[in-house]
Amino acid sequence: MKTLLTLAAGTALALTLSACEVRREGAEDAPVPPPTETPESPVPEPSPEPSESASPAASIIREDAVPTPVATETEPVVEPVVLMLPFPEGSDISPAAERQLAALLRAPAIVREDWPVILSGHTDSGGNDQANLRASRARAEAVAAWLVERGVDDDRIEVIAFGEQNPIAPNALPDGTPNEEGRRANRRVDIRVAPPAAQDEADEESAGDDQDA
Repeated sequence: MKTLLTLAAGTALALTLSACEVRREGAEDAPVPPPTETPESPVPEPSPEPSESASPAASIIREDAVPTPVATETEPVVEPVVLMLPFPEGSDISPAAERQLAALLRAPAIVREDWPVILSGHTDSGGNDQANLRASRARAEAVAAWLVERGVDDDRIEVIAFGEQNPIAPNALPDGTPNEEGRRANRRVDIRVAPPAAQDEADEESAGDDQDA
């Protein structure tokens, strides 16, 4: 019995050793797997360069924050001056007429410009034509002297005597009697201060009105 056990033990040991040899040989003959390759880190692609936009970039400044340009002051336009100076009696300048002339001296047309100053003398229809021409000229000359004494250049002034030719009111009433109020209005000096071109246009209009009359 002891012999059988010894044999059995020896056989088992031999089988065990054979198995180990086979396992060792198989391990030596088995192909060695290639080393596992670790994936390389991907190279980052370059960022695309910003392209120029076809439309301009919007401004970040608010419209209400942009300062408004300040308007520069310009000198007002100088207008021509037309003035009617009454001469109720003779060729003396009345206090009311002097006040009108004083205002004229402050007008831009006189102060800032060198425009001609046209003085047109007029009378009513009383008396003969020659006397009326002399009276109308005397009134215009009196106004010219007043202006020159106060600084207006004499070369700018032109005196024209019209006599009774251009009334602005009837000299007689419908029944033929004298119209004293109308005659008083006709005794006057008309003053016009304007550029030469405007003076010429005014003369042409006046001539046309005379022809129509």
